[in-house]
Amino acid sequence: MWIDQDLCTGDGICTDHAPEVFRILEDGIAYVVEDNVVLNDPGGSGSLAVVPPSSEKAVIDSAGECPGECIFIEFEELPELDRANPQVTAGRR
Repeated sequence: MWIDQDLCTGDGICTDHAPEVFRILEDGIAYVVEDNVVLNDPGGSGSLAVVPPSSEKAVIDSAGECPGECIFIEFEELPELDRANPQVTAGRR
């Protein structure tokens, strides 16, 4: 997962959903966090973070609600549909 900071509106919806993988810095823009390290250099796809399995749904929800549409999720495996709950679940990276 990564964030295109040029598209980020700084609304903080991502940090509401998944504060363990998103952080708003002093510039008011969201960045991804991996192992408690903010990946902000160079930003964009150069700061690709692996999402912990426990945060996958929250990251997908964040991307879906982001007004700037700046959260990009790359899957190592294609998501599967849970027949009992038809929401998408993320493939693990």
